[in-house]
Amino acid sequence: MSRDYELGIVFSPEASEEETRSVMDRIEQIVAHREGQIVRVNQWGRRRLAYPIDRHRDGFYVFIDMVLTPETVIEIERTLKVSEIVLREMVRKRDPKAVLREREEREARAAAAAAAPETTAETTEAPAAEVSETPAATAATPEEVPAEPVAAETPAAPAAEEPATTVTEEPAAPVAEEPAAPVAETSEEQVEA
Repeated sequence: MSRDYELGIVFSPEASEEETRSVMDRIEQIVAHREGQIVRVNQWGRRRLAYPIDRHRDGFYVFIDMVLTPETVIEIERTLKVSEIVLREMVRKRDPKAVLREREEREARAAAAAAAPETTAETTEAPAAEVSETPAATAATPEEVPAEPVAAETPAAPAAEEPATTVTEEPAAPVAEEPAAPVAETSEEQVEA
């Protein structure tokens, strides 16, 4: 039974890029061998640690989202504990609701990307045929020239109207301000009393 996990690794700042890459490759090998899947690798880079670890004040942070079996997690943890360049590592299960939301977004992007090449292929075939006839005709094609100004003009007008309505209708800002106001009133009341 596969589950979604997030692996956080803090590498030593003294580790070379090759050493870091070798540990990352080893993790990828373990995941592939155990029929897991790496969903995303997020490298934060060098950051200040909250407290010194082995006399290091900085560390190289990497976060990996994966779909694994629990046995694979044990193997990855064992591998990372043996490595000398890993200062800290932590594996945690990801929130199922967040994972579901990300999967839906990923599927929507994949569907949009699949639809985009079809329209791109159709538009690239038509200009390619015109280029072979006359190069000057493609530059003055009515489909290409008006498309850019119309696209630029059309979103500009609604964009100016829509943000104004969404900003005033958005309840998030007043909710954040309401708790701040009563706190200020209570402190003023305490000062007056």
